[in-house]
Amino acid sequence: VQLQASGGGLVQAGDSLRLSCAASGRTFVSYAIGWFRQAPGKEREFVATISWSGGSTYYADSVKGRFTISRDNAKNTVHLQMNSLKPDDTAVYYCAAQRRFSVVAVEYDYWGQGTQVTVSS
Repeated sequence: VQLQASGGGLVQAGDSLRLSCAASGRTFVSYAIGWFRQAPGKEREFVATISWSGGSTYYADSVKGRFTISRDNAKNTVHLQMNSLKPDDTAVYYCAAQRRFSVVAVEYDYWGQGTQVTVSS
C-alpha cells in the first residue's frame, strides 16, 4: 500500500482544515488507517485511527470532539476533518496503514510522506 497525504496549510486558530490520505493498491480495504503528527522537537504522536470498515474510530484526547476521521473505500481515501484548530495542532501530519486497529505508531507498516499543518494564534 502506498499512501499520500495532502491538504495541509497555514490557517488561523479556530479555522478548519481537511486532510486527505490517498492510497494505491487493491488491498486498501483490508487496512486500518491512522493519522499521526510530529511537531518540531517532539516525538510522533497518535491523532486518530479508523478500522478497515470505518465502523470503529478512536481519537487522542487532545483532538476528541474537534477532529473527525472518515474513509471512502470506493475511492481509497481517508479524511481527517480538523475543526477549531489550535496553535498546538501545528505539526507534520502523517497517515499510515496496518491490518490491525492500533494507536501505536511502530505497529504501522506503511506511511505517507506527511503534510504540514501550521496554526497561527
